[in-house]
Amino acid sequence: MIFLFGTELVAAQCAMCRAVLESEENTSTAEAVNNGIVYLMAIPYVLVAVLFFVVYKKMKS
Repeated sequence: MIFLFGTELVAAQCAMCRAVLESEENTSTAEAVNNGIVYLMAIPYVLVAVLFFVVYKKMKS
């Protein structure tokens, strides 16, 4: 329920980041932000995969 009230702030931050990255001519900053997004996106998937692997090993033995 709380997430419904915070959507306006999240959208504002994304627009601000995009505006800053589009205004700069240096592409290394944009690449760093993109790499950070991919890194943050991948961590939960890795953690869930490790959890499932541990549970699988426990159930198998």
